[in-house]
Amino acid sequence: MFGLGPFEMAVIGVIAVVLFGGSLPEVARKAGAVYREFRGRLDDVQREFRSAEYEASKAINPYATSDGQEDGDDEETAEPVAPKFTPPS
Repeated sequence: MFGLGPFEMAVIGVIAVVLFGGSLPEVARKAGAVYREFRGRLDDVQREFRSAEYEASKAINPYATSDGQEDGDDEETAEPVAPKFTPPS
């Protein structure tokens, strides 16, 4: 995790206990709540960017689907036909 070994994690734990003592659970809860809020807002921003990207791609090519292919009856979208195999006699 973050390139830290077990010794480094133990040192960080000891420092946290020394600094925060008995209020360590409360500090951890607050840090978790801040992290959850940050992740939620980051997800909202990512969703907005995806929405803007989708709208921009629809403005450029209104016939595009979500997978990037164009709608329509083009030859490229038809199933490929291979020659039928006939075994030698």
